Amino acid sequence: MTNTAHPAPVRFHVDGWDPTYGSSVENAEGPDNAAGDSTARVVPDVETATADWKPVSPSYGPTPGAVLFVDGVRRVEARIWIEQPPPAGLPAAAGAGSHHAAANAAGATMALCASYAAGTVCCCPGHGAHLLTVESRRGLFTTAPNAVDVPTTAGTYRAHVTADDMEENLAVLLSSALQGSLRDLEVLVAANARTALDGHGVTDGSDLLVVDGPLRGRTHLPRALGFVKSHRTAYLPPELHAMVAHLAPGERTPVFLMGTSWDRHAWYLRLPCTPGPPWAGVVRLEGAANVPREEAVALADLSQRVLPRYAGCEYKDPRAPQNLVPVAGLERELRRRLGNSSLLARALRTAAAA
Repeated sequence: MTNTAHPAPVRFHVDGWDPTYGSSVENAEGPDNAAGDSTARVVPDVETATADWKPVSPSYGPTPGAVLFVDGVRRVEARIWIEQPPPAGLPAAAGAGSHHAAANAAGATMALCASYAAGTVCCCPGHGAHLLTVESRRGLFTTAPNAVDVPTTAGTYRAHVTADDMEENLAVLLSSALQGSLRDLEVLVAANARTALDGHGVTDGSDLLVVDGPLRGRTHLPRALGFVKSHRTAYLPPELHAMVAHLAPGERTPVFLMGTSWDRHAWYLRLPCTPGPPWAGVVRLEGAANVPREEAVALADLSQRVLPRYAGCEYKDPRAPQNLVPVAGLERELRRRLGNSSLLARALRTAAAA
């Protein structure tokens, strides 16, 4: 939330560590990111009976009037420490602004100052690949209730105060808040992109939206795919999971339904790539769970016809082929629009000293 009034200035201090290396004072524990079996609910027989699972070859059919690629980037400029008033009757040194004792130092609460941006690249006949919509923001993410906007010579960091959670790692909590704001911005640019398609000669309802990353929080967007490049968890039963390694370029698995904290249709697809490890070139696609089976299967077929043509090249991109060419170009442009990180960090230090 943003404080729109004009409260008294809040004192804060910039952590001297480069945020790339974490914080100089940080909880040791964190989420378990290790690869392993999933506890997700999986319904494998959405498209094909489990006993009949086999690779699905590409099919012929219509292609979209336009393909819209949506992505966002984020960067932490600095971790700052916001001074907290002590509880009534206690000296200032005894105050604590958070339940996270390891994240508080002499009555100060850790916060993140970050820049983030999202945009859409449109690939359509007659216009080629071009930037369609872009938005950028700067934000202060904290659990400190007395946080206010931080104006600097490089822009204002808008305060986003999130509720504290004693059972959550503070760094993870703040990172999640930043990611949520980025996801909201991606939804905004995606909605604006479809409005901006007017005048491109694209028939209404004929576009395809490809979101880089999981579709979580964006399942309400029509004709949308989540594009997941990396794999930390084995969602399918072992006998079906093993089949993914045998997909040929352009082939996919049958569509299945999976649920964790949210539900979606999903399938695996292998993009064209140089032969390599068993899962080389494999991506997971996600679609909304609340669409009919036939629509989910049609979307999976469409992904086979469309996405391989945008696969990255190994000699140009170390994340190829999973990092699609339009997305790689969009990421570069978005990072450029974030501004110079050294200048932004210096502006924050100047604001703190003032």
